[in-house]
Amino acid sequence: MNEVLLRSLTPSVLGILVRRGADFAADEDAVQDALVEAVRVWPPDPPRDPKGWLVTVAWRRFLDAARADTARRRREDLVNEEPAPGPAPAVDDTLQLYFLCAHPSLTPSSAVALTLRAVGGLTTRQIAQAYLVPEATMAQRISRAKRTVSGVRFDRAGDVTTVLRVLYLVFNEGYSGDVDLAAEAIRLTRQLAAAIDHPEVAGLLALMLLHHARRAARTAPDGCLVPLAEQDRGRWDTELIAEGVEILQAALARDRLGEFQAQAAIAALHADALTAEETDWVQIVEWYDEFARLTDSPVVRLNRAVAVRQAGGPRAGLAALMALDGSLPRHAAVAAYLHERDGDLATAARLYAEAAQKAPNLAERDHLTRQAARLNARGCR
Repeated sequence: MNEVLLRSLTPSVLGILVRRGADFAADEDAVQDALVEAVRVWPPDPPRDPKGWLVTVAWRRFLDAARADTARRRREDLVNEEPAPGPAPAVDDTLQLYFLCAHPSLTPSSAVALTLRAVGGLTTRQIAQAYLVPEATMAQRISRAKRTVSGVRFDRAGDVTTVLRVLYLVFNEGYSGDVDLAAEAIRLTRQLAAAIDHPEVAGLLALMLLHHARRAARTAPDGCLVPLAEQDRGRWDTELIAEGVEILQAALARDRLGEFQAQAAIAALHADALTAEETDWVQIVEWYDEFARLTDSPVVRLNRAVAVRQAGGPRAGLAALMALDGSLPRHAAVAAYLHERDGDLATAARLYAEAAQKAPNLAERDHLTRQAARLNARGCR
């Protein structure tokens, strides 16, 4: 396969898709998916008409994405802007689709990726960022999952653990990403909690409510991110916090701890503090230890390093950070924060600027850029 040929054909394929009525951003996703498929298929079986082959595959990818986006928007129209406390409303078939896509014939990671793409309405790029893998890798994973289930009957529901993972990722994308899906994720998790008596379902619902309660305070009027320590806690939704804490306490009382309950406990400790200075960081570190034990996740250990700094000082936080891989997402941002607290402003400014270049969204990039500029200005005085 000729990679130069692929690169040379890409602009004309994009142009054809635009003329067919697709928008440019969606075209780029579709063409990238087609290029990934070409890398897989062409070496053993090159097409007679490479350009026509790419156009056909890309157009099919675009149509799949457009249908998924339309379905997502239709589901969003069913929910209110903010999730209301209390019992779940009448059940639709969306949650059932989540279970069906989490088919037993798929691995958990493939089931999550397929569900996010086909039902959740997320793009391949957004899913790849959530999984911390290259977009091309995720495109291949989703394609394999589609092929796996193409010949099976969807008459067996998937595992609840996989569905919880999907709902959690959808909520995270809605909470901090480009598409507002947080309310939809809460709505579906309420339905699941009403249908299944499971402590981790309750833990996930509590976690969502506790995070969502802080949402109004997370951004300034100009759209800039507001760090947790600087948020106006008077803007936090106390009813959602009370509901989340009550649900969490009932789940923890069953003594079947899972990762969502551990995360919710950390969020509850933040919500319980009247001021940032009153936060019980020692107990938060203990919960992070439980969380890390349950997941063995390097991202969890990265967040733990911040909590260790708050509980034991910047040197303790830096020591915890040294044990982690520097290529982890947001590693540079955490390192910048810890170095700033340790008084090394020059290193912190450089790391903030580095973190800004790797930020997954515009709001986070702007925040990190401002932090770097603030420290550089202080260094010039």
